[in-house]
Amino acid sequence: MTQVARPKRTEPGSAGLAARVSLGRLFTPPSTEFLLIASAALLLTAFGLVMVVSATAAVESGTMDTAIKQGLFALVGIPMMFLVSRMPLDWLKRLAWPALILATLMQLLVFTPLGVDSGGNRNWIKVAGFTLQPSEFLKLALALWIAYVLLRKQTRLAVWHHVFIPVVPVSLLVIGSVMAGDDLGTAMVLVLVLLACLFFSGVKLRLFILPLLIGAGGVLFYALSSDNRMKRITALCANVDPSVDTTAYTGICYQAIHGFWGMATGGVFGLGLGNSQEKYGWLPAAANDYIFAVVGEELGLIGCLVVMALFTVFAVGAFHIIRKTDDPFVRVAAGGITVWIIGQALINIGVVIGVFPVMGVPLPFMSQGGTALLSVLLACGVLLAFARTIPAGERGKVTR
Repeated sequence: MTQVARPKRTEPGSAGLAARVSLGRLFTPPSTEFLLIASAALLLTAFGLVMVVSATAAVESGTMDTAIKQGLFALVGIPMMFLVSRMPLDWLKRLAWPALILATLMQLLVFTPLGVDSGGNRNWIKVAGFTLQPSEFLKLALALWIAYVLLRKQTRLAVWHHVFIPVVPVSLLVIGSVMAGDDLGTAMVLVLVLLACLFFSGVKLRLFILPLLIGAGGVLFYALSSDNRMKRITALCANVDPSVDTTAYTGICYQAIHGFWGMATGGVFGLGLGNSQEKYGWLPAAANDYIFAVVGEELGLIGCLVVMALFTVFAVGAFHIIRKTDDPFVRVAAGGITVWIIGQALINIGVVIGVFPVMGVPLPFMSQGGTALLSVLLACGVLLAFARTIPAGERGKVTR
């Protein structure tokens, strides 16, 4: 005789308990790492909008078109950051391949009629009146893709060909698509992402050294292949006296020298917000690569220290995720993203103060450029999603 299965009896109150547990997870207080990264990202974005308004108001006759566009990208990027922060890890892993393919296809559009030349580089496309830089999305896509591939090969990373294939060939193709547009600065940042992902994956040092040498050799070869790039790299603009060497002043060192003058004029307290003199046509990229010089001139040393302090807060939160996570994918992807954002900030600030040659690398969160702002906010969303995965027992602990 066949028995009919009876529905499982639910204990009274069990459904309510499950609902309370679910709601409890939803409203769990965010981790310390989440708060550090989110607060630093929001403050840097707000600070950047104020400085872009200040830097562009002088040359746009009050139209504020650039500032409005930057604000629109911020209004889109910030909600997307928190939306991405709710994504499960499985979704981010599944997006690794599609994201890299889509970002690469977008990058190839710069070589079509949609491509736009600017400053000797062909690394932009113009769509519906907006100028976009696809290579900015490559930074995030490459970090996620490398992390996913190395996760799949986690038990075989002691063998060199499992480390290199397909990571190094695909990465070189991606970087080559950027270098084909003569954008050395972005290519160097992508090399940093590749090396950071390999480093945080835990591969043996001898396997890490070869990609490092390949990357350094590639950058050196690319620099030597152009007289203009070599002049920018070898120029000692900090030592140029405009009254003596007029050729260097009016040529390769013009922007760097005016950046130095802006920083020096600001002193400790600055000239006051909106009172920069260099932004009135003297500093060509005042709202872009040299936004930090405008900060120094208007807000002085104190303003510069605030910016660097916010990047330090961001770095502390990000490196805590790398230190505390148990997931190899999270560790590698977070390492690549963190080195990208912090490394790019250090390069930009180093260029402005004369430590590095002019490379055309924007300051994350702050420089004018909607695509750059959107990509870095999406990257922050990924870091925030990672912060949610930290084991409960590790949240709030201070690592030493």
